[in-house]
Amino acid sequence: MAAKLSTALTIVLPAGGTTSALLDAPADAQACYVFAHGAGAGMRHAFMAAIASGLAERRIATLRFQFPFMGQGSRRPDTPAVAHDAVRAAVQAASERLPGLPLFAGGKSYGGRMTSQAQASEPLPDVRGLIFVGFPLHPAGKPSTERAKHLSDVRLPMLFLQGTRDALAELELIKQATAQIANRATLHIVDAADHAFHVLVRSGRTDKEVREELLDAMAGWMMGKLRGKS
Repeated sequence: MAAKLSTALTIVLPAGGTTSALLDAPADAQACYVFAHGAGAGMRHAFMAAIASGLAERRIATLRFQFPFMGQGSRRPDTPAVAHDAVRAAVQAASERLPGLPLFAGGKSYGGRMTSQAQASEPLPDVRGLIFVGFPLHPAGKPSTERAKHLSDVRLPMLFLQGTRDALAELELIKQATAQIANRATLHIVDAADHAFHVLVRSGRTDKEVREELLDAMAGWMMGKLRGKS
């Protein structure tokens, strides 16, 4: 069936003001992923657009949205409280636009972490699972699992998509962090990919092949959860 893609939306924020969003909703969508961007690039970044398009081909709708700082042209990410409110508003917008469609949430790097923090503090209504496209476990060059502590308070299934060359999530540390919540966490390791899911030419892989792996993993995991598979 034909897909209605990239519908522009305006989302009202809890504290006042608005932010923009893009809804990619195929007519035969089986679920919707509320997809938050990272700290360095907004919802229209080519990677974000490619994931939204690829999920639409796999019968998954996507609602991308801007954190307020990005809409304001600032380079400084929002405080957690502001970011959490934006995540909640985006989830509500997806629910209103696509009533009855199962919801998942998460995001790229910072966006994924803000989503998990929001969920940990107060469950996001109707969200069935979280997907992290490169969880930023620690700053580059400062290995730690401190940022994973709140994940023990997330009472939802979680999918972690992590590259083996991710400077913001050393492989052994992300394995350690997800092992501590193994009953809820699924770790999908992407060989040769960095935090942006780029691969070196010498790896024998291409960025497009990596994106296809990500998309298959995301769609397969969501559909598995809807079918009640662990």
